[in-house]
Amino acid sequence: MPSLPFEVIEMIGQTMMKVVPITIALALFFTVLTHFWACNPGKPWWQKRELVTDICYWFFVPVFARVLRIGLLVVGAAVVFNVHDADDLIAFYENGHGPLAQLPLWLQSIIFLVASDFILYWLHRMFHGGGFWKYHAIHHSSEDLEWISAARFHPVNLLIGTITVDVILLMAGISPNIMLWVGPFTTFHSAFVHANLNWTLGPFKYVIATPVFHRWHHTGLEEGGDTNFAGTFPLWDILFGTFRMPEGKLPEDYGVDAEQGVPSEIGGQLAYPFRQ
Repeated sequence: MPSLPFEVIEMIGQTMMKVVPITIALALFFTVLTHFWACNPGKPWWQKRELVTDICYWFFVPVFARVLRIGLLVVGAAVVFNVHDADDLIAFYENGHGPLAQLPLWLQSIIFLVASDFILYWLHRMFHGGGFWKYHAIHHSSEDLEWISAARFHPVNLLIGTITVDVILLMAGISPNIMLWVGPFTTFHSAFVHANLNWTLGPFKYVIATPVFHRWHHTGLEEGGDTNFAGTFPLWDILFGTFRMPEGKLPEDYGVDAEQGVPSEIGGQLAYPFRQ
């Protein structure tokens, strides 16, 4: 019997074993913080509407992203670099390849973060227009924006966005070992910017994305929904004229227009773009 199905099942199990303790830690952390510094007072995150939907995404997305990322790396190595053997493939990707792999891991991590954030800034803007919005609308459909809303992404949005960018940069030679550094940061920061916190971080709001910065992005178009596209570094929004952080004002209302008819459950949301 082929071993691939068992390897996939094992990978899913390993991913879940990592996600569960991380989820518990983040839940406790943001529960305490929002008790003291809530941006929008109201019900705690565990009483939010569509919580079950967000929990499904929270556990589905890491598994989907990991399986697809590895699959695309395997295909990329075969097509671009003519690497087919399993052992050769592991050796090819294990520590990176080419000039980038010769750099210290901390420098590779910085290059990865900056390059991916720049590319994702423009992809994010692309998803806010034309035929791409119907996929990205799923992420914006949460009306009770909380840390656990961070994973609410349609698979097409993930594929064209984060997963493809990761694959391109890893194929360019950056070592997958950087994920030991970058992975925990991106997981925490993504939950942080979606958390119900009134933090702007003062002058550091121009250096790194904060909860208030990103919450403006989740408001209606007339308020700020077409601003603050950067995931990590607001520099891109500053440079390209899409930065919005009104002094003395906090965002309040989130979600998409009701007439767009985005379903509340995960099954309906996954099918939604294909019905438009």
